[in-house]
Amino acid sequence: MSFVDAIKSGFTQYVGFAGRARRSEFWYFYLFTILASIVASILQRALTNSQNGIITAIVGLAIVLPSLAVAVRRLHDTSRSGWWLFIGIIPVVGAIILIVWWVQDSQGDNQYGPSPKAVGSAAAPAAPEAPAATA
Repeated sequence: MSFVDAIKSGFTQYVGFAGRARRSEFWYFYLFTILASIVASILQRALTNSQNGIITAIVGLAIVLPSLAVAVRRLHDTSRSGWWLFIGIIPVVGAIILIVWWVQDSQGDNQYGPSPKAVGSAAAPAAPEAPAATA
């Protein structure tokens, strides 16, 4: 999934906590949230000489729910419930555990749906074999 597709997917499934998200979708959306926060902070600083204000608040509110939804769908892709997101409340250790889980590869089909790697990519038919040469 490309960077733009990940952003589109994150915002079209704004509060879609069901389903699964591939690693690329999660990490590209996470990168987008970081970049959007930096841009909002720079604009806020340039306009009001304050790092926190209305611009950063609007951007933060706009990305909080999609970020949570993508994080939960990423946990679903690793065969874990979205409730495991609350492990992040534990200082340092919780964040490390979540990062390890988010980095893991998909687990194939599970109770949260088919593998996103298989969706939309039908197995290519085998090429016909060349006739054997006769001597």
